[in-house]
Amino acid sequence: MSLSGGAVATDVGETNPPAPPRIRQANSAPRVVMATLRTCASYTRTWPGGSHQSQEDCRPRRSRPGGLGGWSGSRSVGRTFKGTRGDCRCVLPSPTPCRCPAMARPPAPGSVIVPDWHESAEGKECLTCLLRKNRRRVFGLLERPVLPPAVAVDTASYKIFVSGKSGVGKTALVAKLAGLEVPVVHHETTGIQTTVVFWPAKLQVSERVVMFRFEFWDCGESALKKFDHMLPACQEKTDAFLFLFSFTDRASFEDLPGQLTRIAGEAPGVVRMVVGSKFDQYMHTDVPERDLTAFRQAWELPLLRVKSVPGRRLADGRTLDGRAGLADIAHVLNGLAEQLWHQDQVAAGLIPNPTENAPG
Repeated sequence: MSLSGGAVATDVGETNPPAPPRIRQANSAPRVVMATLRTCASYTRTWPGGSHQSQEDCRPRRSRPGGLGGWSGSRSVGRTFKGTRGDCRCVLPSPTPCRCPAMARPPAPGSVIVPDWHESAEGKECLTCLLRKNRRRVFGLLERPVLPPAVAVDTASYKIFVSGKSGVGKTALVAKLAGLEVPVVHHETTGIQTTVVFWPAKLQVSERVVMFRFEFWDCGESALKKFDHMLPACQEKTDAFLFLFSFTDRASFEDLPGQLTRIAGEAPGVVRMVVGSKFDQYMHTDVPERDLTAFRQAWELPLLRVKSVPGRRLADGRTLDGRAGLADIAHVLNGLAEQLWHQDQVAAGLIPNPTENAPG
């Protein structure tokens, strides 16, 4: 993440606090603050899918229903355990620092970002920079919204990789977030497609407004399998992974543990979120609520739901209603902003990480 605009990315109300990792201040070079490495007596790494666990979580467990997997093997030194949170290799019980930053437990919804601020008078005025004649503006990689001179906000930039099986709606989700037409017919994405989405949000503690710049990277599943350089390019300097499944495709939901391990297993300090697409067809779902509950309990990851239908139109019947479209996807962009801002605050040591104080 990088931030520009003359202020530091902090939400704790301190005077001249240290800058979080990868935050760029005005007229200064990037400043990197290394997160503290924790000492682990049993493992050489954290779980790819969640917070650092105690030794008790290395016990064999039965597989959960619904294809969610489970732990296997004994607790002897040198065995590899496979399960819903990825792989862990046990070592001798000597203090060994984990070679990865501390994972931040996802914050409670609405604890970092004011959830309904975009519906206030101040929020609506700020959203006008994303619209032109009530239609969404499309921004290129080097473009940004033009705000009134009296409105001075910082810009926080993040790279987000969208992952999921072919046909789950990755391109449709990005198009909906950007205010573009949702494709009616599925076509495999060729190569890597990048889309920039801006979203203003107000922080809860400091009550400052921050303009979040999300750069979504979408790559077709066939391209990822055919070209070896595609996945490393998408993973490089990524701030968040969005893992998609379709409510109408059971196989895409059962593939989530494999996706989480394969795509994000080597990036323990990166934000992970799960999005269920085609929620408008929930009456025909192949993924019942009990399986979603079991998945959330196993992985402790935020799970959002989105509809894949085209947005509302203006009076001409052809043009998408930009303001209505922003209201439809506000919960997704607010959720992303909340998780990413919180992760940077924890990594910089500006707020405590609950997992560090957890027993075990």
